[in-house]
Amino acid sequence: MGGGKIDVYMDIVSLYSYLAFLDLQRNGELLKAHNVEVEFHPVLLGAINVGSGNKPPWTLPAKAIYGAHDARRSIARFPGVVIQTPKDLMAVSKTIVPNRALHFIKAHYSPSTFLTALHYLMHLFWSPPNLNLTLPENVAKTLLECPADFSIPAPTSSQRGQEGEKKGGEKKMFTKQQVEEIMKGTETKEVKDALKNATQEALDKGAFGNPWFWVTDDKGRGEPFFGSDRFHFIYKFLGLPFQDVTLLPPGGKAKL
Repeated sequence: MGGGKIDVYMDIVSLYSYLAFLDLQRNGELLKAHNVEVEFHPVLLGAINVGSGNKPPWTLPAKAIYGAHDARRSIARFPGVVIQTPKDLMAVSKTIVPNRALHFIKAHYSPSTFLTALHYLMHLFWSPPNLNLTLPENVAKTLLECPADFSIPAPTSSQRGQEGEKKGGEKKMFTKQQVEEIMKGTETKEVKDALKNATQEALDKGAFGNPWFWVTDDKGRGEPFFGSDRFHFIYKFLGLPFQDVTLLPPGGKAKL
């Protein structure tokens, strides 16, 4: 058993897209061992909401109250990852420029470079002090500073001390010239169309929010899945071995 593909449609403005990314990265090697390909497609969540008739959950007071609890519980699944919601999420939600930049990087660089850039952009958007990535100058600065080996959870305090000594010589993902090319690329019709087409593709596959998954099994059958907490359904659909939620008797110990 095994094999297939997970297409992930996501916007960096979506917290649950970030959490889904972290989950897939955490299980990346296991998915490869099962011959499952994972591909990330940057999209515009705002356009998906408009195109599907959906509305942000915080526009309904009851959902907004519940959402704070749900976000806290979901974030707790990733120890070492510091996440803070921007003070004015709506004001920084038009992530057109960073998503275009990601499409340019995806088309012109290696998959690992694309994933590192995607990870770093989401990290800076969702971690204090929450960088405003609607501004082109902030996107350019972020790409210029992106470490070539960026990853989280964060290192321990002792590791931070060691890394602090090396910071001056830290290798960056892109040169100044490459960042300039990426930013120019965000204004091209090719890249604008890539983002627009990916967003429309998600809508055509039934998307009404993020993260939106289109999962194809080894027989070519595809189904949609929504949300960062549906991996047990995805793995079952793909025929992968996994441990589902199991209630233990009193005094029982969870298997790690």
